[in-house]
Amino acid sequence: MTLKMEGVSKSVDGKIHIFSTDLTLQKGTMNVLLGPTSAGKTSLMRLMAGLDVPNTGKIFWEGKNVTGMRVQDRKVAMVYQQFINYPSMTVYDNIASPMRLLRQSAKEVDAAVREAADLMQLAPMLNRKPLELSGGQQQRCALARALVKKAGLVLLDEPLANLDYKLREELRAEIPRIFEESGAIFVYATTEPEEALLLGGNTATLWEGRITQFDRTPLVYRRPVDARTARVFSDPPMNFLTVTKSGNQISFGSGHIAPTPKHFAGLADGSYTAGFRPNHLGLEPQNAQSIEFATHLTVTEITGSETFIHLNHHGERWVGLVHGVRDLPIGTAIKTYLDPAHAYIFAPDGALLSAAPYAEAA
Repeated sequence: MTLKMEGVSKSVDGKIHIFSTDLTLQKGTMNVLLGPTSAGKTSLMRLMAGLDVPNTGKIFWEGKNVTGMRVQDRKVAMVYQQFINYPSMTVYDNIASPMRLLRQSAKEVDAAVREAADLMQLAPMLNRKPLELSGGQQQRCALARALVKKAGLVLLDEPLANLDYKLREELRAEIPRIFEESGAIFVYATTEPEEALLLGGNTATLWEGRITQFDRTPLVYRRPVDARTARVFSDPPMNFLTVTKSGNQISFGSGHIAPTPKHFAGLADGSYTAGFRPNHLGLEPQNAQSIEFATHLTVTEITGSETFIHLNHHGERWVGLVHGVRDLPIGTAIKTYLDPAHAYIFAPDGALLSAAPYAEAA
């Protein structure tokens, strides 16, 4: 069972939403579409579902060309961030509706509905109407309905965004297992890199209607093919700095000279862009190789056990992630430190030339 897109593109009123795209998804796989708002995630899913018809290209399901086939004629389940339920039906009937359309027996329907309701923590609410539920409960109802449909292709468009933290974490862990058991192709859209890492499987990074990379999720995170992908797969986005290599030395920005790290050694002399994630920019040197930068603090964000520090480095905006609650006055001149071993090197056109040898194990 495969879903294959060949040269698929989509334009609306002359504006390109999806550039020519080739993508193949395999049976029983978790596939994450990761990108910022308006990157093209929902547009791509609507093409997969048959809700929209591509301007160019073809879509194949199990080898059959389904490009013009109606969504009603496909075994597809789709759940949006803005949940959709039938307001006149009970929760039980909402969940049961796909099975009843397939004329399954009352016994099969009842067993499947109750199993899905237990999983989504909706068992006490089966006799209620959707409008009697909280927003999170209504979203779980929509998820349960997708679960019992037993579709070959399950499309979830930021489905957990409206749920509270605890339930969101529980479902992030459960959803891959649930749909993997069904053998369906599972596609999950999100703007959050952390969510992609938690879900695992494969990730396609999107930027302005283009898929920049598609591979196993850890590999895309650890070895982004270009600076754009690295920026998408980092929250906050990866920091960047112009560097110059000359012989066995490398200059990081304004006069910060350091011995050339091993993973830079094969590069020709010249200028490049170094990228480093916020968790590798700290307030204390990590080791003797750490480079010191003079920065000014612009914003702090305390997340509990950690603090994001937003910095200005000679007009460049950086973000660091440090442990603990840091009470630092805005505008303070502070020293920050980076171990060059954690830096990626990108060519002038953005292509990855050298990945950090520690490859983001954390």
